[in-house]
Amino acid sequence: MAEDTEERIMIVPLRKLLLSTPRTRKAHRANRVIKSHVAHHMKAKLDDIWLDTHINEAVWKRGIENPPARLRIKVVRFKDQDLVEVSIPEE
Repeated sequence: MAEDTEERIMIVPLRKLLLSTPRTRKAHRANRVIKSHVAHHMKAKLDDIWLDTHINEAVWKRGIENPPARLRIKVVRFKDQDLVEVSIPEE
């Protein structure tokens, strides 16, 4: 099973990408930025990326106007299914 998956820990920078976004849309845009960052680095399609609910909760924790400046994520790619799962890493 270990040969069929690829796992990485990434830090997604959000601060600069959200500066020009209206304050009432920052959390929405943060989720899209996370997906596009993972798609770029894992060479996957946006439709094949699945965000865990804990990612969404971490982005929305401080409200719509104040998402985190950077987010540490764990990315697992399943090669046999072309699926990429994004979650929060356990400490």
